[in-house]
Amino acid sequence: MNKRETGSCYEEQAAVCLQKKGYRIIERNYRCRQGEVDLVCRHGRYLVFVEVKYRSSGRMGGPLEAVNRVKQERIRAAAVYYMFSHNIPEDCPCRFDVVGILGNQVELIQDAF
Repeated sequence: MNKRETGSCYEEQAAVCLQKKGYRIIERNYRCRQGEVDLVCRHGRYLVFVEVKYRSSGRMGGPLEAVNRVKQERIRAAAVYYMFSHNIPEDCPCRFDVVGILGNQVELIQDAF
């Protein structure tokens, strides 16, 4: 399996986990010049931009650690463009969640940044 296939597999696992928690998946792998958002969801009244990170082991650091300041800024920029291009009002409540998958363990951090 190549990296894209591996990523898609774990993004699907994250999507299933989120749906069980009441999230509604709107879009997967949204890409624009500003960056990429793995999953765009609705959760209650929130529009949620979700980053999914997978690590097979903690040797190189945990998956949540990989969502550093630079990655966060690219996700924010992509989210702003997503809202603009989909005519979503600026006052729409939004948040950024991260799903970290380490081996078989899935962890959701709501409002991560």
